[in-house]
Amino acid sequence: MIFGRIKPLDAILATAEKKSLHRSLGPIQLTLLGVGAIIGTGIFVLTAEAAQKAGPGMMISFIIAGFVCAVAALCYSELASMVPVSGSAYTYTYAVMGELLAWMVGWALVLEYAVAASAVSVGWSGYIVGLLRDTIGLNIPAAFANGPYAGGIVNLPAALIAMLVTWLLMIGTTESARVNAVLVAIKIAALSLFCLITLPLIKGGNFTPFTPNGWGIIGVGGAAASIFFAYVGFDAVSTAAEETKNPQRNVPIGLIGSLAICTIFYLLVAAGAIGMIGATPVTGLNGEVLSPGSSELAARCADIVNGGATLPLACSKEALAHVLKVGGYDWAGYFMGLAAGLALPSVILMMLFGQTRIFFVMARDGLLPEKLASIHPKWKTPHIVTFITGVFVAIAAAFLPVGKLADVSNSGTLFAFLMVAVAVLILRRTDPDRRRPFRTPFVYIVAPLAIVGCIGLYLLLPFDAKMVLPIWGGIGLVIYFAYGYRKSHVGRGLVDVSEPEAYEDLEPKVPGTH
Repeated sequence: MIFGRIKPLDAILATAEKKSLHRSLGPIQLTLLGVGAIIGTGIFVLTAEAAQKAGPGMMISFIIAGFVCAVAALCYSELASMVPVSGSAYTYTYAVMGELLAWMVGWALVLEYAVAASAVSVGWSGYIVGLLRDTIGLNIPAAFANGPYAGGIVNLPAALIAMLVTWLLMIGTTESARVNAVLVAIKIAALSLFCLITLPLIKGGNFTPFTPNGWGIIGVGGAAASIFFAYVGFDAVSTAAEETKNPQRNVPIGLIGSLAICTIFYLLVAAGAIGMIGATPVTGLNGEVLSPGSSELAARCADIVNGGATLPLACSKEALAHVLKVGGYDWAGYFMGLAAGLALPSVILMMLFGQTRIFFVMARDGLLPEKLASIHPKWKTPHIVTFITGVFVAIAAAFLPVGKLADVSNSGTLFAFLMVAVAVLILRRTDPDRRRPFRTPFVYIVAPLAIVGCIGLYLLLPFDAKMVLPIWGGIGLVIYFAYGYRKSHVGRGLVDVSEPEAYEDLEPKVPGTH
């Protein structure tokens, strides 16, 4: 009976038909949308994480992660074009595999968005601390600029930026499309400048040994699982299918185009960083491999600095700015820090917005208390759920390192993408005649590749990151059977439930779309 609770596609589409959107986006706009959504903390910060795991082999890691994203994206796009409504993978799973699995996907997406926002907050902190130190001489004590894993007490800047963005979302402040475009341009300009400076100065010797830690969890494979985070955001393209002219042609162009551009960018950035200062992993005093984000690595990095040596790439909290400063280009390092400081808060905003939207859709379906998603009478925002989410994000950012946060976020993302790939295959067999504005090409090759890729990257995550997903899922199951199972609209026969009118006037709208 639990698995039989499927929300009919016709009921979901009935809601979408009432709010159909104008088809105006072409392939170039979609590609730029994807590039803007993808480039963020992953490349600005996790380059150091990848260096500690894979050394120069991180370049292969970027290719592996990009490929898994590409095949998952093609599956995502078919469902997004068929079911162009709020809720992302949660809604798709509800329509194909039933309420229980949909709950698990939605619960995993909550983990993905919230923890990703924490990771971006920590990444922003690293750059802003370095920028303040090097430009105006303001030294934030290490105890208040790093969490316990990095030898401090609390990462205060990360917690503050998380709460600031939460406050902005609560009062209804959002970016305009013009501001969003400027921030995207700043990010791309910063990475382009990095490549122009570093690539001509590459030293071939810095690329050997190419895979110092091999191909396992602490190696090229583990680095691919971590920097998978650098690509997340491409779903902004797939969920824009309803607003796209000729989606059958333009959605794959936007998806593959944005992923290809970002992969090339990432490879050039990685090559520049490695070639300029090297990416040799930091080892312990006895030559043992140290795990990224561990207190042992933080202590070893502190010893290196105290000994008067140059800080290795794997130790830096502001990886790209650090490379430029070590190379003697302080002014470019300042610009890189400024670019990250300006652009990354917009990524936090988009992550937090996405998380609250998932809560909305689950509350709309009766799986969570609708009171949780109540709208503030003046601000017209879901102030309660936004505040709760913001506090959770700020606490995680204050005490956990960016790499661990990214890995935990990836575990939720990979589970959601896996379910999307499975859903595409099931729907091709159970509902082959339904209109599909976009069809996944070679679906019986692409979808299994996505499934295998997601499982493979999940298994290459660190043990604690892998364990967070089943523990989080167990908590979710307790909540579902204690509340959602009894209150579910589908379970009570209320399948044609349109989105409450209060949601129509929600502020903010999706960042960067108006």
